[in-house]
Amino acid sequence: MAKVVEPAWPAGIEPLDCFVHRMLQHARELYRDLPWRHIDDPYAVLVSEIMLQQTQVARVGRFWERFLDAFPTVDALAAAAVSDVLEQWQGLGYNRRALALKRTADQCAASGGQLPNTYQELLALPGIGPATAAGVMAFAHQVPGVYVETNVRAVFLHELFPDRDGVPDRELEPLVAAAAFHPAAAADPRQWYYGLLDYGAHLKATGVNPTRRSASYSRQSAFEGSRRQKRSWIVRRVLAAPEGVPATAVRSELNRAEVAASREGVDGDLFVSIVNDLVSEGFFRRDGDLLVP
Repeated sequence: MAKVVEPAWPAGIEPLDCFVHRMLQHARELYRDLPWRHIDDPYAVLVSEIMLQQTQVARVGRFWERFLDAFPTVDALAAAAVSDVLEQWQGLGYNRRALALKRTADQCAASGGQLPNTYQELLALPGIGPATAAGVMAFAHQVPGVYVETNVRAVFLHELFPDRDGVPDRELEPLVAAAAFHPAAAADPRQWYYGLLDYGAHLKATGVNPTRRSASYSRQSAFEGSRRQKRSWIVRRVLAAPEGVPATAVRSELNRAEVAASREGVDGDLFVSIVNDLVSEGFFRRDGDLLVP
């Protein structure tokens, strides 16, 4: 279970009891019926939490269902080839998430085929940070914790820090804890956080984006022409060649694609650097000059 931050509530603002009950009212009014909600399978919840990192809800639905159809259990994901996992992930971006999820499945399959059911054990697995671990505990196990996700962050910034910029998470965490462990919220942790997520999404949809006032906020750089875009292109090209493809051919084809998109060809050092990163991260391997899924 998450370490409980000593509850604290600022003086001179709406009392905690009133805040919690008002947020629960928003939960009833703004509820979104998403496919990964109200399920008790920790693995399915984890897949949704990993996919929702840096990816909009509207895009995740079909990928979540497709991924679980292909790999319905921890053991099924552990038994799958990395290339098959990455193929199912294509289109979501940030492919490192898929590799971390695969490594988590490998570890869990080796120790009984189940995800651990405590916060600290979840936190020890690849790619699972405090928010993801707290999300699994709340949504799959109904255990309250400190879940500081982007929409949750937006709500607390909007409600409690309306006139401040650069608010760090360390100031938000005690407040999130105080609210999460309030009896009305702790009685149904998943519904409590569903409500905060939906209210945060509502704020952003109505033109309010309090997360810009977070100390951790940074505007995402453009994808097209970026290193991320080139990484994604190379991964797709290698996965499309089960027997392997020469690195020289990959670079040549990538150069043509870049020129066709009115960009400069890829510098040789940059190409080598990207390929080295992808190999070291486990996306594919080298066999002589061949890049092999």
